Amino acid sequence: MKKLSLLFLLLISTFSCEDVIDIQVPKAEPKLVIEASINWFNGTAGNVQEVKLTQSAPYFNTTIPPANNAIVTITDTANNTFFFTEENNSGIYKNSTFIPVIDSEYTLNITYKNEDYTATETLTSVTPIDYIEQKNDGGFSGEDIEIKAYYTDPENQENYYFYEFITDIAIIPTLEVYEDEFFNGNQIFAFFSEEDLKAGDQLKIRNYGISEQFFVYMTVLLQQSNQSGGGPFQTQPATVRGNCINVTKPDNFPLGYFRLSQANELIYTVE
Repeated sequence: MKKLSLLFLLLISTFSCEDVIDIQVPKAEPKLVIEASINWFNGTAGNVQEVKLTQSAPYFNTTIPPANNAIVTITDTANNTFFFTEENNSGIYKNSTFIPVIDSEYTLNITYKNEDYTATETLTSVTPIDYIEQKNDGGFSGEDIEIKAYYTDPENQENYYFYEFITDIAIIPTLEVYEDEFFNGNQIFAFFSEEDLKAGDQLKIRNYGISEQFFVYMTVLLQQSNQSGGGPFQTQPATVRGNCINVTKPDNFPLGYFRLSQANELIYTVE
């Protein structure tokens, strides 16, 4: 009995010595985050567009605060100005009169908390997807389904591509970027594989024409997001900055990017 009592006391002593550690995560002033992706999907007028504005938040925050009451406009080279109106304090600003023109230059202007932000980009064309090829014995196990989306690159010009693969399996879409440095003018494919993909599943494939600047931006962003061992306490190699600048206070630069793309969407049913 004495041995059992002693063991019981030791167990109580061991667990009672555990302390709650309050981790102090470094804090910074919130930055404006700009999600301004203007996409002109084939078969649509491209007149309905939106810009999403949020504020950066600490790592452990469960919600992302919207950036409310901003003034958002986009102006084209023909001096058309498109005003974007916020919807229900959501931080999502919408416009239904946008005019997309391939190879035309557009300027985004945002006024938020008495600071002016701007970015300029060109609406870039894209080649459509020619066909889909499926392989059922891919991956290390030889059992993964692999999808190749073939497209023909235009010759005698530099082209950059942004692909988005969307399924019900993953919460976050798979993103890929490609350039035509080694296959200019030839047919090439975008690649997607998912071990849980099965016959009957639907895969939504979107491809966008992008500028070289956005290609570089996304390449760096994807490289950093794929690093192993990431977390709130790992220092990123560098802050990934887009093409938006703060005119009022350059040091208080925003995050995000202003992109304009011609786009295609294809829905493929896995066989």
